[in-house]
Amino acid sequence: MIDVRRVSRVYRPAADLEVHALRDVSLRIGRGELVAIMGSSGSGKSTLMHILGCLDAPTAGRYLLDGIDVADAHEDDLSDLRNRKIGFVFQAFNLVPRTSALSNVELPLAYAGVPRAERRRRAEAALGAVGMAKRLDHLPSELSGGQQQRVAVARAIVTDPALVLADEPTGNLDSHTTEEVLRIFDELHEQGRTIVLITHEDEVAAHAGRVIRLGDGQVLSDSAHPPVTATAGERAA
Repeated sequence: MIDVRRVSRVYRPAADLEVHALRDVSLRIGRGELVAIMGSSGSGKSTLMHILGCLDAPTAGRYLLDGIDVADAHEDDLSDLRNRKIGFVFQAFNLVPRTSALSNVELPLAYAGVPRAERRRRAEAALGAVGMAKRLDHLPSELSGGQQQRVAVARAIVTDPALVLADEPTGNLDSHTTEEVLRIFDELHEQGRTIVLITHEDEVAAHAGRVIRLGDGQVLSDSAHPPVTATAGERAA
């Protein structure tokens, strides 16, 4: 699904200054994997997420998404690729403030030109899948942080993407709400989606079957381990 080949990213905020955010990073993530990418602030994990999500381009190296070399894609094609194949979840939720939960989830479908009735049906199904079926008409300001993140996850999956990228998805949540949101990611993974969690929290990474650690823009380690998932009883609760 993801094939990163010796990717570097250099920013030049001034003519005489270079910031090396990524240095010769190579990694592969297979279809259906749940992977956590960890690192402290400045490690390069958010830069890597932006490249994986086709929101930024590497300075050097190649990135193939589902076999497509993104360097060869026109900007319009990249936009279509993002909308069809990738769902994004961010720490700050990024919901439109004066728009209902249902309308927020419909947005990616509206951009894709999906007819209104079909948009509503799919958005309602996505919100139902994350336990928000009774909050369709609520504004973000009327929802808790955990509920807002559930809406954000519904928006990420409403286009049925093969890949979900989540950048610090529990960073603004308390421990109980964090577990609720992580259960949703566990369920998405069980459905066969490829999920990449960008995090600095060990309890979040524990839900992944593989952890990649970054430091100073380089891969420090890449290890597999049995993921911690919610039991059937916990999910029913």
